[in-house]
Amino acid sequence: MSRKYATLNGVKIAYIDEGEGDPILLIHGFASSITFNWIGPGWVKALLDDGRRVIAIDNRGHGQSDKFYEPERYEPDLMAADSIALVEHLGLKSVDVMGYSMGARLLAFFALARSDLVNRVIFGGLGERMISGVGRWQEVAAALEADDPATVTDQGALAFRKFADQTGSDRMALAACIRPSRKKLSAEDVSKIVAPALVAVGETDEVGGTPEGLADHLPNGIAYTIPGRDHMKAVGDKAFKQAVLAFLNNQSE
Repeated sequence: MSRKYATLNGVKIAYIDEGEGDPILLIHGFASSITFNWIGPGWVKALLDDGRRVIAIDNRGHGQSDKFYEPERYEPDLMAADSIALVEHLGLKSVDVMGYSMGARLLAFFALARSDLVNRVIFGGLGERMISGVGRWQEVAAALEADDPATVTDQGALAFRKFADQTGSDRMALAACIRPSRKKLSAEDVSKIVAPALVAVGETDEVGGTPEGLADHLPNGIAYTIPGRDHMKAVGDKAFKQAVLAFLNNQSE
């Protein structure tokens, strides 16, 4: 799928805009991209086949969007503002929004900043740790900066390093993205997200925490456990797709 580009908030942002119907914006996770989070795992096809207009963004520092090497350029408010600006650039009055992992966190900042632009939200790969914090990001940054991945002993950090190498990402930009202290959202903050919400996390996902731990704080939240999946393998899961499509279609009835 060919990329389109727009300069938003002074940042060149790559995105796709495919299909017709109710629009849904997809925000990918850390070290990923439109290609690896949404096209490869089959999300774009599934949503297009369901009769939706699919918009997906390469977050700054990722994919084909501009890269920066200063951590302050990756504060979540700024990254969420890129997605908000894209929706406005496309002239849309409101959209459904789905984010995975870091993208789910950015979605929360999006929804809190501009609730008027949000219809329904799907938080994938991030549950109660949206509130309690994921942690260990300094180890991930160090793994990304290491000259030789064989020197990385932290297995969780090594998984992100291997993924970054696999996707051909700019490791230094990713390290800058992950180095700032991860701004947490309180339970009180989360309770202000009033849009209908699905929280879907893998059964064995140690990164995201339980879906109930987030959904219970959302006024209109629903928790869904993706059977037998961890953080990395849940992304393209068939049951996950079915749960999302059921949520979107049930909510529109």
